[in-house]
Amino acid sequence: MAFLSKLFGTTTSETKSKSGDTIEAIVKDVDNRPYGISENNVLYAGLNELGGYYFFQTVVVGQLNVKSKNGAVLVFKSDNFELELNSDMPEFESESSDIKGRQVTKIDFQIEENDIKLLETAQPRSVQLNVKKHHILFTKFIVSDEEE
Repeated sequence: MAFLSKLFGTTTSETKSKSGDTIEAIVKDVDNRPYGISENNVLYAGLNELGGYYFFQTVVVGQLNVKSKNGAVLVFKSDNFELELNSDMPEFESESSDIKGRQVTKIDFQIEENDIKLLETAQPRSVQLNVKKHHILFTKFIVSDEEE
C-alpha cells in the first residue's frame, strides 16, 4: 500500500485543534481516497496479505494522539452484521506531521480470509476505532460528483 509511505506524521486527541486543521484540508492534502471520516479525523484503509496472513491496514490522520501498549479494536457495523478486528501489535504510537496539530496513527488489524469476503459484500455504514479512552466513529466518506 503505497499511501502508507505518504502519510508520515502524527495525530492529536479527538478534541478541536488550535491549528484550525479541518477534515477538508486533510482530504485535500492526502492523495488517497478516505475510507471514512469523523469529526476530527480521516481514516485511510486497505487490505494487505503477507505470507498467507491478511491485514487490514489503517492510517488515521487528524487529531488522534495516542500511545498504546494494549492494542486497539476496529468495529465495522452495518444493518445486518458487525465485525470486530483486533490490532496486530499491542504497541503503537501517533506521530506528528509537518502540519501543526495534525497527527498520523498507523494501526494494522488481523483479519481472516472469510471475514474479508463478508466485509466486501456487507458494505459497512460505520467503523469505530476503540483505543484507550478514544472511541472514534467514522462514517463512510462520500465523494461529490465534482471530485470524481
